Amino acid sequence: MDSLDPLRRLAVEQARNRVLAIGAGVSLAWLALVGLFALFGPEAEGQGAAGWLVWLVGVILPLALVWLAVWSARSLLLLRQEAEELRAMLARMQDQGMAGEPMAEPRAAASSSAPVAAPAARRGMVPPAPRPSVADARQASLELDSPPAAQLTPAELFHALNFPDGPEDREAIRCLRLALADPGMARLIRAAQDVVTLLAGQGVYMDELAVPEADPVLWRRFAEGARGEAVADLAVIRDEAALASAGAMLHGDEVFRDVAHHFLRHFDRLMSRKVQDSDPQLLAALAETRSGRAFTLLAQVTGMLGRAGTQAEGVEGAEGAGAR
Repeated sequence: MDSLDPLRRLAVEQARNRVLAIGAGVSLAWLALVGLFALFGPEAEGQGAAGWLVWLVGVILPLALVWLAVWSARSLLLLRQEAEELRAMLARMQDQGMAGEPMAEPRAAASSSAPVAAPAARRGMVPPAPRPSVADARQASLELDSPPAAQLTPAELFHALNFPDGPEDREAIRCLRLALADPGMARLIRAAQDVVTLLAGQGVYMDELAVPEADPVLWRRFAEGARGEAVADLAVIRDEAALASAGAMLHGDEVFRDVAHHFLRHFDRLMSRKVQDSDPQLLAALAETRSGRAFTLLAQVTGMLGRAGTQAEGVEGAEGAGAR
């Protein structure tokens, strides 16, 4: 965390308090003007119920507009603060990646334990894939624009979606750079980083999330378009605190909801592409990466896996996040 972050938060909080004070001052000034008008203004003799109603609306409507503006300004300041913190965090991650540092999941400051490489047991189960042939490379060299990024092998895709475990995890860093060279994969990786970072900010860490192994056939069925109870056995997360936190964020945090739906769409498209020419075992392995764990958590909360979290009721468009 940047040492200036507490000062930035304090400045934003002071600005929000100033907006509140301005709103209170304007409201008091308006009420004072209304009182003066009532005391010294012309007499309203013979004024009926309609006249009193108009007078009451004339008093209350400006107050409502003032406090609507106050609420909007305070919300805007808070959103700007969150956006700046997110941009700063992503910038630090990118700087670390360029310097050979990992882009791993952020940990709480009080946590001193090393991150657990939870999906490591499945890494050996990722099927290998051949590299592009010489003929393909020659064909790619004929493009007038910059050549497309190299197709990731299943192992490289796994490492990229799981993020590096540390500065020594050079293979994962290499795979991550290969993935970021592809525009489509780069969008997915950045969306996954945003989701994992925001969840970690609420104490939900992918390394600590218990995700039992699911049947690869079910992941193939999901990638082919099955939703809801047809793939309910994929809803394997039993961490009620994590489900409640993710559901509350989807329900109450508009920024997180947009980022989460963006991530769900991109990860679902990746699974749909891989189901065409990959073993179902690869789909199951990808679901156990840090990105895959975030996808399973959000898909379970939103009801894509048939067991929607109660905290996520009313979140519109959640089931459509997997639409292609």
